[in-house]
Amino acid sequence: MIKSDIIHPQLLSALAKAGHKAQILVSDANYSFVTNAPRNAEIVYLNFVPGTIPSAEILAAVCKLINVEQASMMAWPDDFENTVHGEYVDILPEGTPMDFVSREAFYASAKSSDTLVVIASGETRRFANILLTVGPVFL
Repeated sequence: MIKSDIIHPQLLSALAKAGHKAQILVSDANYSFVTNAPRNAEIVYLNFVPGTIPSAEILAAVCKLINVEQASMMAWPDDFENTVHGEYVDILPEGTPMDFVSREAFYASAKSSDTLVVIASGETRRFANILLTVGPVFL
């Protein structure tokens, strides 16, 4: 039995394959993770029912297993209060650069061949998608 915060076999395997500069997408429940991801990306379904499993909980567990070099989020309208963004900032390692890009740019980046893993969450809040770039491990 693995002693880890993540015990999902498929997710552990997918994360183990992600080297430096690989991308991992944690998608919200509204994201079209099949059509807006590269064909070779491994999709890990953690979206059992709406609201479960929240994307912040997934991000927190993933950050314990990989180093995050940078993150990207889809820019949201000025009149939208994005509560999940603050949660992500609190979870990511201090000083992690975060880009905010247009919807089209986000989809293009998520669909690039660098995206190795797509984690489908049950997160129902809008604009909760986050694209992580895996950082190196310093031994």
